[in-house]
Amino acid sequence: MDMLFGRILIGTSGWDYDDWIGPFYKTERGLFSQYTRVFNTVEINSTFYSLPGKGFIEGLLRSAPRGFVFSLKMYRGITHKKLLNPKLITEELDLFFKLINQLGGSGKLGAILIQLPPRPKNDVPWFKDFLEMLPREYRFAVEFRHPSWLNDGTFKLLREHNVAYAIVDEPLLPPEAVVTADFTYIRWHGRGERPWYYYHYTEQELKEWALRINQLIGNVSLLLGYFNNHFRGFAPHNALQMLSLLGMLDRERRQLLKEMDEYFQKLPEKSASKARTAALEGNVDEVLKALAGDKRYERGLEIKDEAVTYTVAGDRVIGKVKEYDVYIDLDSRIIRHNCEDWRKSLEGKRFCKHMVKFFLVIPRDLALKILEDIITNMDDWEFVADKSEQGE
Repeated sequence: MDMLFGRILIGTSGWDYDDWIGPFYKTERGLFSQYTRVFNTVEINSTFYSLPGKGFIEGLLRSAPRGFVFSLKMYRGITHKKLLNPKLITEELDLFFKLINQLGGSGKLGAILIQLPPRPKNDVPWFKDFLEMLPREYRFAVEFRHPSWLNDGTFKLLREHNVAYAIVDEPLLPPEAVVTADFTYIRWHGRGERPWYYYHYTEQELKEWALRINQLIGNVSLLLGYFNNHFRGFAPHNALQMLSLLGMLDRERRQLLKEMDEYFQKLPEKSASKARTAALEGNVDEVLKALAGDKRYERGLEIKDEAVTYTVAGDRVIGKVKEYDVYIDLDSRIIRHNCEDWRKSLEGKRFCKHMVKFFLVIPRDLALKILEDIITNMDDWEFVADKSEQGE
């Protein structure tokens, strides 16, 4: 299996999750440093929510060890808000590439993931024109989220531009192992009811994927794969299991996998369906534990009730927890907050302690209504920290 090293890079989508402390991380300090001692690649989701700053890119380059590779998602202002329309995106696209240029020139950029919204192919008639705008010096993968895209015409177009079809494992689309470029890109989202990501792959499910990977690598020079089932540390566990199945673990990582196996064997069953049941039963506390994690939930309980103010206007709830703003629009499925912990948790759609307290104080029926919708339609909810994205 030595020939696979350097050609197969498997990691997770993001690394900054406090509920990985225990099952994966040994301490809450230096999470990225701990991550890079185990995996040699990571997928950055934060670039989807906002354009990356120069300092962010420089920080990645300083922190990453030699041989480490980053993949990152293209900014949603290009993919979702303007639907890749060449007449509307030129300025933002140029800025995006300018901002990541230093990363691209460092040899540490794996691929740029272009994730489309769940819109049919007919809604993006200029897709070919968009592909022709992409610079050739970068690798690109496209993740579709509507079945109308999965046809020979789409795959032919991707091959003509050497753009990879992002292979996915999820409830929405089939796991089509189609190769359209000289590399391939896989995302394991999970198979939960919703959110998909609250899912722990079984060893048998991973064995089936290991067979696919061994077939795929014979047709490409590089395979990038990322586990996005980030809840409770499932992603790093499944990623290590996959590397083990491929024969790519050294003694230190085999020991870590053994420890994680033992950890999860001792855990009581936790699933998204349990959180949904809790919402239906009116158990706000259990839902908040699922969305925030036990530590953040406990910290939320420590905040005094009088620190929370709010007003309700139809399907909107606007308020404060201490000095921090909270804005919830149930109709548009937008939830906004501006504490630092919330900003750090955006890509994982995790609640902070302030959000826990807010939902414990607002009317119970309203809290349950919103929480049940979040759990049921997690992919449709936007968690934002920018006041300009209220959906006004």
